[in-house]
Amino acid sequence: MTVRRSKGDGGLHWDEQRQRWIASVTLGYSPAGKRIVKKASGKTKTEAKAKLKEIIRDHEDGLAIAPTNYTVSDAVTYWLAHGLGGRSLSTVRMYTTFAETHVLPALGARKLRDLSVEDVDSWLAGKKENSAHARSS
Repeated sequence: MTVRRSKGDGGLHWDEQRQRWIASVTLGYSPAGKRIVKKASGKTKTEAKAKLKEIIRDHEDGLAIAPTNYTVSDAVTYWLAHGLGGRSLSTVRMYTTFAETHVLPALGARKLRDLSVEDVDSWLAGKKENSAHARSS
């Protein structure tokens, strides 16, 4: 007899139609009361189980539960549209200009999940270097 997984450990099952192992875990509930379920699949049970562990670890580490194709551009655009409530019009314009001129061309296409501190540091270092060249010219 197989041992049942503990609550919160997710589940694994074979999908005959897709010919893949499917891993799924409930990570909480939306404000509307609907379950938030993340799924992953793999050709082998081991591969699917590893992806399930990664989803659970990311959730426990407090990483955002965003789609894997969510980009820096998506996050910045959302923030510009919804995160600047109560700010003056000039502040919103300044942040929008900065984002469109500097952030989005350099980092916008990166997947948010893959963006690292090192990526941001090297981008900022490049900006600092370009600024120093402009001042010395």
